[in-house]
Amino acid sequence: MGKDEKQLNKTRQQFNKAELLYKNKEFKKAGKIFDSVGNSYLKLFQFRLAEESFFLAAKSFTKQRKYDFALTSYRNAGNICFFLDEFMEAHKYFNSALKIVPRLDNEKDRNYNYLLFASLSYLCYLIKALPDQGLTLLKQVKKKVDDSYFKEHVFVRLVTDLIVAIRDKNKKYLDKVEQDFEKYKFTEAEKHLVKRVLLTTRSQISLKTKLTLDKEQYTTKELMNIGLTIDAKPLQVISNHPFYDYEIQELKITKVNVNHSDNLSTTEKPALPFIVQPGQQKQVEIVIKPNFQIDDNFIGPIVLSCELDEKYDFTIETQIIKPKLISPPPALDISTRNLRPPLIDKSFPLEILISNKSDGEALDIKIEVEFPEKLKVMRGTTTKQIYSLKTNDHMTWEIQLKPLEAGDFTIKMHVFFKDPDQNQLEQIKEFPFSIKL
Repeated sequence: MGKDEKQLNKTRQQFNKAELLYKNKEFKKAGKIFDSVGNSYLKLFQFRLAEESFFLAAKSFTKQRKYDFALTSYRNAGNICFFLDEFMEAHKYFNSALKIVPRLDNEKDRNYNYLLFASLSYLCYLIKALPDQGLTLLKQVKKKVDDSYFKEHVFVRLVTDLIVAIRDKNKKYLDKVEQDFEKYKFTEAEKHLVKRVLLTTRSQISLKTKLTLDKEQYTTKELMNIGLTIDAKPLQVISNHPFYDYEIQELKITKVNVNHSDNLSTTEKPALPFIVQPGQQKQVEIVIKPNFQIDDNFIGPIVLSCELDEKYDFTIETQIIKPKLISPPPALDISTRNLRPPLIDKSFPLEILISNKSDGEALDIKIEVEFPEKLKVMRGTTTKQIYSLKTNDHMTWEIQLKPLEAGDFTIKMHVFFKDPDQNQLEQIKEFPFSIKL
């Protein structure tokens, strides 16, 4: 049996002993043993067992009202989660710690521990793309801490620099955090966390995106094909940064949230998830459908939920683009109908129906009808003027015709009108017409 295995067996026996003491409510002895066992497991790289031991130590110390020892054990349990990249699990321990901070007698200790555990929790939230929840927690803690102490504390300055860096996309605030790194007096595990937070935050503000349209303008009946380009070249530069000592393997996009004006709808998104390799560019397509026209059309920002190596989460946003959207040009539907069977040398009425089934209004409509010589106009006009036809409007008129002989003929109509922008449009319609003996 090797040395490590012997030590592991011995540590396991001590853990069982502490459990028995805890069950018997001998919390003082149990707490000391759990704490010692946690450190032993940690040295043996048994992180799960060490985490559980520190958690039970914290519970034991809390039962004794040894709150300062309990806080240290909660901190140790959370620290182990950092090595496992289980940041929200660490937050749970810190949240438990924040609940017993008010029980400390010394105001200075209360102030320090409030900011320590709130700041660590904020970092946990941030690295899982939940900065707003972390900020809410900090605001709650601020009410419990001396105002001047809060403003000047190094933990608060750290969080503030991160918030401003993300908001303004300004890397100089991250440079400042890296320069002040040793001033925070974090444990090795907490330094691991802060470095990973800086890694993801620098990735977040360094990644570049671009939206492009496939046309300069669209009608309300045309689909918009949007190209979304993600440039991951900055990730390669970050991987080479000696401060992080970490090589990014992949960027995974897990969610695409498309913001747009109310008159637009998203009909197609890229298949998820998709991968962008560091140092490369990738373009995906998004299809938008216009539903109706408004003055201020916009697409974006498109919010991308990102994962680095399936461990660290953040979001990035694209720019806003404003496509030019116009109403489709109006088009008129024209049809004819014989109101009585046409017979040679007998007059019959021909009905002409004009309707506007398009989305745009037709203005200043003029219709000219050309009949073949063998169809004699007996009554009615072959020219019609219409002031306008709105969408779904229609009108009819009749012309009395007299066929002079049998045969197959063609009736031709010339239609002239304007769209709402006063553009002149023209349509030519032809209708076959047959007279039998």
